[in-house]
Amino acid sequence: MESRNIKRKIRVRRIRKKISGSSTRPRLCIFRSNRYIYAQIINDTEGKTIVSASDLGVKKGSTKERVKIVGEEIAKKCLSKKINEVVFDRSGYKYTGIIKEFCDAARKKGLKF
Repeated sequence: MESRNIKRKIRVRRIRKKISGSSTRPRLCIFRSNRYIYAQIINDTEGKTIVSASDLGVKKGSTKERVKIVGEEIAKKCLSKKINEVVFDRSGYKYTGIIKEFCDAARKKGLKF
C-alpha cells in the first residue's frame, strides 16, 4: 500500500505536466507541512522564483489565520511586482480547508487565478 505522500507526489507530477508558468502568467505553487505553509510565484520558462511568502515568522493565531496572512502577503508582493494573474498549482492537495482559505485571501487582495 502506498503512503499518502507518495500518492501526492504522483498527483503533483500529473498536474505539472499540464500546468506551467510564464513571464506573463507565472505559477503560484503552494506547499504545506505539518507546521507551516509556503507559497511561491515561479516563472517556469526562466526557472526562477519571483516572489515567496511563508508563515515562519507568524507565531500567533490559528492555522487558518496564519494562512490568510500568507495569502494576503503573497498577493501584495505580486501586485507590487505588477503580477495580477497567476496559474494556481495546488501541489496535489485537495482544494479544501487551508488551501481554500489561502486562495480566498489572495483573491480578496486582488490576485486573479
